[in-house]
Amino acid sequence: MMPAPLVLLALGTLASEDLACISAGVLVAQGQVGFLEATLACLAGIFCGDMLLFLFGSAAGSYPGFRRWMNRWAPPDKIQAATDWLSHKGLSVVVISRFTPGLRLPTYLAAGLLRSRVLPFCGYFLLAASAWTPILVGGTSLFGEQALRNGWIKNSPASVLAIFAIFGFGKHFSQYENRRLLVGFLRRKLGWEFWPMWAAYLPLLPYFLYLTVRHRSIAVFTAANPGIPSGGLVGESKSAILRHLSKERESVPAFTVASNAESALGFVEDSFPVVLKPDVGERGQGVSIVRSEQELREYFQKTDEPVIVQRYVPGVEFGVFYKRFPNEENGQITSITEKRFPLLTGDGRSSLWQLILRDRRAVAIAGVYKKLCQRPIHSIPALGEQVQLVEIGSHCRGAIFLDGGHLRTENLERAINRLSKAHPGFYLGRFDLRAASVEEFRQGKFQVIELNGVSSESTHIYDPAVSIGEAYRVMAAQWRDAFAIGAMNRARGFRSMTAIELAELLLPSRTSKMARLILGIWWLRELSRPA
Repeated sequence: MMPAPLVLLALGTLASEDLACISAGVLVAQGQVGFLEATLACLAGIFCGDMLLFLFGSAAGSYPGFRRWMNRWAPPDKIQAATDWLSHKGLSVVVISRFTPGLRLPTYLAAGLLRSRVLPFCGYFLLAASAWTPILVGGTSLFGEQALRNGWIKNSPASVLAIFAIFGFGKHFSQYENRRLLVGFLRRKLGWEFWPMWAAYLPLLPYFLYLTVRHRSIAVFTAANPGIPSGGLVGESKSAILRHLSKERESVPAFTVASNAESALGFVEDSFPVVLKPDVGERGQGVSIVRSEQELREYFQKTDEPVIVQRYVPGVEFGVFYKRFPNEENGQITSITEKRFPLLTGDGRSSLWQLILRDRRAVAIAGVYKKLCQRPIHSIPALGEQVQLVEIGSHCRGAIFLDGGHLRTENLERAINRLSKAHPGFYLGRFDLRAASVEEFRQGKFQVIELNGVSSESTHIYDPAVSIGEAYRVMAAQWRDAFAIGAMNRARGFRSMTAIELAELLLPSRTSKMARLILGIWWLRELSRPA
């Protein structure tokens, strides 16, 4: 009669083959069972599990309703071709799937579904399991024996879990895709440009508190742009801003605000593409370029909020940060960002996903490109074909930002100054612009896609060549200007938000009134008084 540990090992393979084999190796290293017995117990359980998968697939494939569904999904001749191919390549397919993570389950089920012959596949399963099982059990026993001898692990169930974790880690990262995704994860954490917003701004908190004390108000910066609600911190209407800028002739592409697909189509009149974006939104969320009536209708099915429908402007895109103190006639451009839309070049063999994983920068945000790319991710671009991954000029949606300070010209400065005065009460923020070419942009010939207020950024800091120290210097200077301009406007009679109003604006509605009051009283009593 088989000893109890061996029975448990055989049954354990039905739950997790790897864990059962690793447990067997640890037991061998501890001298509780012999190598041959442990290997045969695991082999018996693995072979039974393989046959159960095959028989389950065979039973499902014999069910008439399932066969009809398969015939609708794929023509009978295609199914027969797959059956013939699997019968011809059965041994190599089974062996490869046994040693490749993630392939065993679908392969063995497919063998049954395609009504492969039972006896040959029994032999294939037994052969593959016979090659796999001794390797895993033996490797674990050798590792476990060395670890026990050197005291790396203790003679306990924790040993099994430790070794299982090591083998699982190694197995997971034996796949190229997982290794590249790990590289992308590390680059995302180490690269300043990919940090989440809270992490990027956390080191600025002491300086923000200093500015608050200096100006005796936590919210005086909300008066930096008195013509925009909250100064453009959050929740402002983009369409209202664009209407002001439209006073400057031909500076803004035609747009409307629509609440449903029908009203949007009345504006579009089959003149696609158009840009759709929330009237109240930030960081490129919800922005989409649509090229057909169907895409437009699908967009409106996902939202109940007002949507800006704007004529699409082809060409190159830039971000221009501008500041002007209230006592100045003209302001200045403090930052220019050249926005690039990443391109990958096909080699005729690799899928688009493989090209993304291989690219040094794209792999850092591979998930973003996989989600947003308009082309099927597993399609294979032709040799020399260039594929544009994204088409929205937002860094968090995959656009590349480069420092464009060298593009500044007197013509550009004059055009931006003229445009900024078209919006009453605007002194600090970023214009997102499109131009037919770089030279047209330098001449001050462009159209405004969007204007963002006090919460916008000098986005050239996301250029990979910009150091983190320089980035923090720019951000600190921007907030210093925001507080200073807000204080000057407050002295001119414009009202800034109070601490309580700021808390109500920023904190989610589910936050208790008590929490908002505590925050408000804390700052209001000492810091919200006029200077």
